[in-house]
Amino acid sequence: MKEKLLLWLERFLVADVFVVIIGFIWFVVALTGKFLGVSLGWEIWYRLWQPLFNPAIGILFAAIFLSWGLKQLENFTKR
Repeated sequence: MKEKLLLWLERFLVADVFVVIIGFIWFVVALTGKFLGVSLGWEIWYRLWQPLFNPAIGILFAAIFLSWGLKQLENFTKR
């Protein structure tokens, strides 16, 4: 059961990484288009920032810090 839960958690985090990467690429393209006066989805990206991309980045950083903390705890208990 633990292995299955960890597998689904890892899959979720991989999907989260892709959401963050796609969001960043979309941001760069949309911002470039906005400066050039071409509509490339800036308004849509901006509306999705708060409900989608901001939590995705927060989850990603939380997972990074949690993983680091668990590894440090594991190393500390091995001593």
